[in-house]
Amino acid sequence: MSGKTAHKIQNDPVVQFSVFIENKVGRLLDIIKLIESHNTHVLALTTIDSTDSSITRMVVDDPDCARRLFLENALAFTESNILVIELDSTTDLQKVLSALLMVETNIHYIYSFIFRPRSTSALAMSVDDPEVASLGLGQQGFKVLHQKDISR
Repeated sequence: MSGKTAHKIQNDPVVQFSVFIENKVGRLLDIIKLIESHNTHVLALTTIDSTDSSITRMVVDDPDCARRLFLENALAFTESNILVIELDSTTDLQKVLSALLMVETNIHYIYSFIFRPRSTSALAMSVDDPEVASLGLGQQGFKVLHQKDISR
């Protein structure tokens, strides 16, 4: 394996799935049970609902497994790369937002992780320009996480 390929794997962005679910009691539980029955864990989650359906955005520790399960079970989904930032304290939120303002990067949405090792928090973010945002946050001392940082 070439050094270039190994470097890419090391720095893969975090994958977010947006799953389109009918707005029905227990449906989200069914999907979470399906994922967890295959030893894959939901690490971050947010749901936006409408009258008939909802969009659940999620980050898992094994994106390949989740993708396969969604396809096998005919679940409508999309996937995208998101920015994930590790936080050390409650005052970091203001610093993260200030760092993004300094590099003039717009935030589309943010949600928090349910669980992180070592008792650290993390934010999942969709931003206009992830590369610029990563550089700006890194310059302010924030750790930008990659898929390898959250996967098993």
